[in-house]
Amino acid sequence: MSSNLLLCGNKTLDLSQPAIMGIVNVTPDSFSDGGELFSNSNLNLDKTLVLVERMLSDGADIIDIGGESTRPGADEVTIQQELDRVIPVLEAVMSRFDALVSVDTSTGQVITEAAAKGASLINDVRALRREGALEAAAKAQVPVCLMHMQNQPKTMQEQPAYNDVVSEVMEFLQDRQQVCLDAGIGNEKIIIDPGFGFGKSLAHNMALFHAIDVFAATGCPVLVGVSRKTMIGQMLGVAQPDQRLIGSVAMAMLAAQKGAAILRVHDVLETKQAITTWQHTTQG
Repeated sequence: MSSNLLLCGNKTLDLSQPAIMGIVNVTPDSFSDGGELFSNSNLNLDKTLVLVERMLSDGADIIDIGGESTRPGADEVTIQQELDRVIPVLEAVMSRFDALVSVDTSTGQVITEAAAKGASLINDVRALRREGALEAAAKAQVPVCLMHMQNQPKTMQEQPAYNDVVSEVMEFLQDRQQVCLDAGIGNEKIIIDPGFGFGKSLAHNMALFHAIDVFAATGCPVLVGVSRKTMIGQMLGVAQPDQRLIGSVAMAMLAAQKGAAILRVHDVLETKQAITTWQHTTQG
């Protein structure tokens, strides 16, 4: 089988061109879209399914469902809170759409339950370091995305510091990759993410962005998530996340040009159009 094909449970993800991962935050406090899917403090499942349907129609290859906000300063949620947010949405999406669904979680119990309900990928900002997560992922036997984060969301942006951000992030990801291999997670199931905005200054983020091709050269598919993030706001001088559309799309396209295999975005249609336009200009 081609190395461009990622086996995700009973589905296959073609990574011969950049795949688009649509963000579905079922949290009331995410940095960009927190609360959008809530009505009177309760998750609106109908509104959530409309969002998923639109993302799939717009060209999303993966739907990424997350029940814990990991914005700077965010508090952790309980296991039950996360399960109550994620699992009903996952079940509803799986019953209505023929979609490849990722679950954005660091929690072993959520990994286990999500995989049992049909999740095709686990996307973990803590790189399976939370107690029980590694074992749960190994048993689930679905691909995992390992992300670098310095400290925890509550404190990660207070004073991020590195001697050499690229080499340190690379070393961390390779260490976590080896831990996964030792636990029985095959190399063909590992995706890496440098973790833009997770314990990094703008300078750190830009150094990592320039090195996307270096991460891609490891042979692991690279996931890049910069959509609407503070780093774009800092570059453009705009405060509100919803003012960062053009910057987000531009950076997604530049990441793809540098070898990113998966682009995690809020704005699926615009990103898809940009990638398609770029691909047409490079043909023939």
